[in-house]
Amino acid sequence: MPMTCDKQLEDTTQRTQFSPGPDRPAPRSACLVVIHGEGLGKRIDIHDHPLLVGRVQDADLQIGHKSVSRQHCRIWRDGLRYRIEDLGATNPTRVNDKRLDRVTTLEDGDRITVGDSILKFISQDSVEASYHEEIYQLAVHDPLTELYNRRHFCEVTDKELARATRHDRPLALCIIDVDLFKPVNDRYGHIAGDEVLRGIGLALRDHARGDEVAARIGGEEFALLLPETSCDDAEHSAERLRARIESMTFPLGGEPQKITISIGIASFSPDRATRGLLMAAADAALYRAKREGRNRVCVER
Repeated sequence: MPMTCDKQLEDTTQRTQFSPGPDRPAPRSACLVVIHGEGLGKRIDIHDHPLLVGRVQDADLQIGHKSVSRQHCRIWRDGLRYRIEDLGATNPTRVNDKRLDRVTTLEDGDRITVGDSILKFISQDSVEASYHEEIYQLAVHDPLTELYNRRHFCEVTDKELARATRHDRPLALCIIDVDLFKPVNDRYGHIAGDEVLRGIGLALRDHARGDEVAARIGGEEFALLLPETSCDDAEHSAERLRARIESMTFPLGGEPQKITISIGIASFSPDRATRGLLMAAADAALYRAKREGRNRVCVER
């Protein structure tokens, strides 16, 4: 029976999802798309709570450029309309090149200038919405496994860390590595290796629950971000995932073969309040799992 090394994890705010009926498609949200400047291509839906645009880490749409104020503007839904308000930005918000001096109703296709960036407002009824949704999905997903890609995972992790810091809530990160993956590629070829990664990605996608975020962050390396989860629960979750992968078989060389994974876990704390520090701690736990024989879960305290 593989050994487990340690524990710790928990938290994030609840999000309510609309569940459409069997004959009714999920309603679209209006959205913003960055069409010029920092964050080019970034897209964010505007839901029922006000959306903050700014330089602060916990802004709903964070644009880190120095031309953007910490809290630049906010946009919210007002009945069937969407409204925008400048928040006293040093470089005033502009809509269609006109300075925003008061609360204004947005129309489909409006261009919003925020510092050196330009955002496009797309209403929920716009024919462009589905196009931008497809572009967005291509931008944030790994094409092989259909998990989130590293770029999107980093953005989400930064936001969850800001939330955990602001509300003193727990947060955990699992970094997952496929054991002895190079020999699989060397012996059976990269196409077979891709099938292994695709199978593990499918299992990880099925394993992730609620607000948990699963991503492929490297060649054979994956990550699972667990908001609102205790460290003990994170370890139990990781152990279930490890056992599930161990029980699977992969057709390699015409025969069913076993593949295992190693998992390192680290939890948010004041001395791990940045993505780099949190990932470094989870990596240290992962390396320990490798040193101790692979196919196990370790936690960095």
